[in-house]
Amino acid sequence: MKKQKTLGSIELICGSMFSGKTEEFIRRVKRAVIAKQKIILFKPKIDNRSEANHIISHDGAKLESIMVTKTSDIVEAIKSTNYDVIGIDEIQFFDQHIVHLCNKLADEGVRVILAGLDLDSKGRPFGPVPNLMSIADTVIKLHAICTKCGAHAHYSYRMSPIDKQVLVAGSDAYMALCRNCYSETGDGNMDK
Repeated sequence: MKKQKTLGSIELICGSMFSGKTEEFIRRVKRAVIAKQKIILFKPKIDNRSEANHIISHDGAKLESIMVTKTSDIVEAIKSTNYDVIGIDEIQFFDQHIVHLCNKLADEGVRVILAGLDLDSKGRPFGPVPNLMSIADTVIKLHAICTKCGAHAHYSYRMSPIDKQVLVAGSDAYMALCRNCYSETGDGNMDK
């Protein structure tokens, strides 16, 4: 009898800022470490909020990672070694080529763990995340707590007047809002 090829998987953890995406990402990676799996982690160079060579959650947990600029940097970093788990944080900052790479890796038997924002500050789907959601084996959507009313929040409201899509910042520039409070800001028009 022919042995069946083991396929990998794509696990996407998404949600608003302050929803615990990176905490869940780190939890899953730590379990893979306990299982003695070979792991490599990446984060985009644009995310300069913390240490360059670490993925760090808001609660201070951290894991060593490699900073990359684009999808091809990941391809280059993994080409000479076989990994059981490849993790990528802040996936929204990557180009659309990341979707093909994640699918290819999963087909080759790699467990791919991803974390990132699903919506930008205008409430629009962010980067490759919508396409990753559609091909992922598992999608976990986390919610923050609305800083105005305490309800479940899934919007990352930008408090600063900068209008570009990407503004890498933390609680100094963003707050988590529920649908109602986001709509009440006047900026919460998802059709903009």
